[in-house]
Order: sequence, then C-alpha cells, then structure tokens
Amino acid sequence: MMEFKRSSQGKATSDEDSNGTIDREELKKCIKKLQFHVKEEEIDDLFHSCDVDEKEGIQFNEFIVLLCLIYLLMDSSSSSSDNTSKIGSPELEATFNTIVEAFLFLDKSVDGKLHKKDVVKALNEDSPCEKSPSHVTQTRFKEMDWDRSSNVSFRQFLFAFLDWVGIDTDDENHTTQR
Repeated sequence: MMEFKRSSQGKATSDEDSNGTIDREELKKCIKKLQFHVKEEEIDDLFHSCDVDEKEGIQFNEFIVLLCLIYLLMDSSSSSSDNTSKIGSPELEATFNTIVEAFLFLDKSVDGKLHKKDVVKALNEDSPCEKSPSHVTQTRFKEMDWDRSSNVSFRQFLFAFLDWVGIDTDDENHTTQR
C-alpha cells in the first residue's frame, strides 16, 4: 500500500513532480496504488470535490480529505480479515473512524448535514458539565459553514476539523479561500 506521509520537503508522497500539489494524473496513480477501482468520471468528481481552491491541484490538506472520502467509499469487505485495514494503515483508518464518529455525534437530525441548532445542542445541552462558551460554538460553526447556509456537509466538517487539529500545511490561508 502507499505511504501517507510527507517527504522531507513537506510534500505529499504522491506528488511525483514535487510541485506541492497532486494533479489528475498523480491522483489516478495514487488511486491505483490504493486499489480503489473507480471510473474516470468518478476520479474527476473526487478531484473537483477536494480541490476546493480550484487551482487544479490537490494540496496536502485536500489530499487528506480525499483519502478520507475514498476510505468511506471503499467496500468494507475489501479487507480479508479482522486484523487487516481497508486502506493499509490501521492508524489512519482509526483516525478516519474517529472523525466520522465526531460528525455523527453532531448530526442530531441524522440527515448527513450538520445544522447549527444541532451543533449548539450537541456541544452544550448534551454535555451540561462541559458547556462550550457561546462565542466558541458560533465561531466553530462559522468555520465549517463556508456558504453560510446553516448546513454543513461532511466535506466541510472534515476541512474544518483538519484546521482545528492542526494539520501542518504550507498554505495558511486555505480556510478563507473556500
């Protein structure tokens, strides 16, 4: 399986030309390494879905989101035993599972979207001993709600989550470019 780490220059290992982004051809090779069988148009959809700054290249944080989406789309029967990870990295799989659990905890309406009232409820009412200050809850929701629709998709949540946990990227302003 492929490695999910950066080179000494801080670039994703699937960035074959070392330009700091993964282009469509590099993405195709990466998906092949992951043994994820998709049609050409599905690769294009994944590329466009994760290239949020529309610079025709997937940056490291966008690559992590893409890997999580691929992980979620992979058939769980693809691992041959209970000890085998679907994506070749038990640590990465555990991380993605934790992120999904966090999203599901906040998705009180169980419709695949985070709604502002549900997030506020989850962060305050569901944990009365550990209430989040109102301004923190409001700020966190704004960081997720790029289009100010009061609904947050899993993809939006995942990008915000990566910012919160501090994935080190060269592009410090990517949250404002969405």
